[in-house]
Amino acid sequence: MVKAYELRGLPKEELLKTLAENRKQLAELHVAKVTGGAASKIAKIKQVRKSIARVLTVHNQQQKEGIRKASAGSKYVSKDLRMKKTRALRRALSKEHKAKKTLKQQKKDTHFPMRRYAVKA
Repeated sequence: MVKAYELRGLPKEELLKTLAENRKQLAELHVAKVTGGAASKIAKIKQVRKSIARVLTVHNQQQKEGIRKASAGSKYVSKDLRMKKTRALRRALSKEHKAKKTLKQQKKDTHFPMRRYAVKA
């Protein structure tokens, strides 16, 4: 079983090679399961699947980081690199738009300010 932090140090070619080996091993284990192989082989299927997932995760992270570096400083950011948040938050007004007032409201605010009352103690 390979740890994710060990995989992060590997270059892309080695990651893909490891992925191919794991997939080949998984296929062999599936064949062993069908033909009635040993229980140890059948139990190993889960470990191999998890290691494939780890390799794919690290590979995808590296790819995304590369794309992030390549598109750094560009005017637009691709959708998969943007913050996910929630649908409602993405569609909400920005702080600038929220603070804006219409001309009529600005005139109202200037001509009729909030009244201040002195409270008798």
